[in-house]
Amino acid sequence: MIFRLLLIILLPLFAYWLAQRITRHASLSATQKRWLVISLTGLLVVGVLIAMGRLPVQFILAPLGLAATSLFRLLPALLRFLPMVQMLRGRAGASKPRQPGQQSTIRTRFLAMSLDHETAEMQGEVVEGDFAGRPLVSMSLEELLRLLSECGADGDSVQLLQAYLAHAHPDWEESAGTNKRAESGSYEEMNRAHALEVLGLEEGAERADIVAAHRDLMRKLHPDRGGNDYLAKKVNAAKDFLLE
Repeated sequence: MIFRLLLIILLPLFAYWLAQRITRHASLSATQKRWLVISLTGLLVVGVLIAMGRLPVQFILAPLGLAATSLFRLLPALLRFLPMVQMLRGRAGASKPRQPGQQSTIRTRFLAMSLDHETAEMQGEVVEGDFAGRPLVSMSLEELLRLLSECGADGDSVQLLQAYLAHAHPDWEESAGTNKRAESGSYEEMNRAHALEVLGLEEGAERADIVAAHRDLMRKLHPDRGGNDYLAKKVNAAKDFLLE
C-alpha cells in the first residue's frame, strides 16, 4: 500500500521533470508542446491507474512490446527514407515566405547591430566605451574610426563595425589611411539565444524557419554577391548551431 502511494506521488513529479528536460534540450513549436503535454498526461493517467491497481501492468507493457517489435522490423526501411525526408524538409524551408519586417540582431561587447532582412539596411548603437548610447548613424567617420580603435580587444566588435563602415562609408579605408584596421582580439562563442537573434527568429522556431531565414540573409550577405564576409560567417554559424 505504501509503495503504491509513493508511486502515485512520484509519477507526476517524474512527468514534470521529463517535460522540463525535453523542452530545455529540444526546440519545440507550440503545437509540439501541446502534443507533448497530451502524451505525458495520458501516460501519467495510465501509470496512476496501474499504481492504484485499476489496470493490469500488461495494459501498457503489451502495446509497448508490440510497438518496439514493429519499429525494429521497420527500422531498415525508415533509414532508407530518412535522406529523402530531410531533402523534402529542406525544400519546404527554402520555399517558405519571409515574415514582413523581420530583423536580425547581432550583439557584441561594444555594439548592438540590427539588419533588416528585406532591405539589408544596417543600424546600430554603441553599448560600451566612450561613445556608449550613441547611434552609429549620428557619428562622424572620424568618431567611428576612433570607436574602431577602441574596439580592438574584441574581435566581434571590430569586424561588425568594419561591416557597418563598409556599408555606410564605402571609402572608409582610404580615409583611415595606414591605421584603417584595428587589431581583432577575442571572439564570442555561439549560443542558442545569440543564434536566434542573428537569424531574426524567436524561441520555438522550426527547421523550416531556420532554413528560410538563412536563405534570405545569405542572398544579401554572401561575399560573392557584394555582401560582408564576417556577417555571412555569422549567419552560417547561427544556422549550423541551431540545426545541429
